Amino acid sequence: MFKRIDHIAFTVKDREKSIAFYEKHFGFHQYYEHTVPVPAIEKIVYLKLGDTVLELIHMPDGPQLTGYHFCLESDDFDADYTRLQEAGIAVETEPHPAGARESRETGWRRVVFKGPDGESIEFRG
Repeated sequence: MFKRIDHIAFTVKDREKSIAFYEKHFGFHQYYEHTVPVPAIEKIVYLKLGDTVLELIHMPDGPQLTGYHFCLESDDFDADYTRLQEAGIAVETEPHPAGARESRETGWRRVVFKGPDGESIEFRG
């Protein structure tokens, strides 16, 4: 049976800009990059944060993302929110209470920021 999501993948138009964005603002680090035999894709890059893996599919002429998001868990919601806001990252949805799916989430809030290719980046905590 399945046990977890291995990675989340999405297209990016500027590989280096996206790598820098996720490393600087969210603490990911690049650990693998390769080319693929698909003409529209220049490279695929993997970034890691703990056990979370993002696969950035570098397609300079690819489609823009819509209706998509991923969510990170924050251990200091206020500090992370302030840091990202001060860095000038656009807020898509202002902080608001998040429903507690389990007791440890009681009192949590959620917020959604915009990534460099229009991806929605939620975090909760």
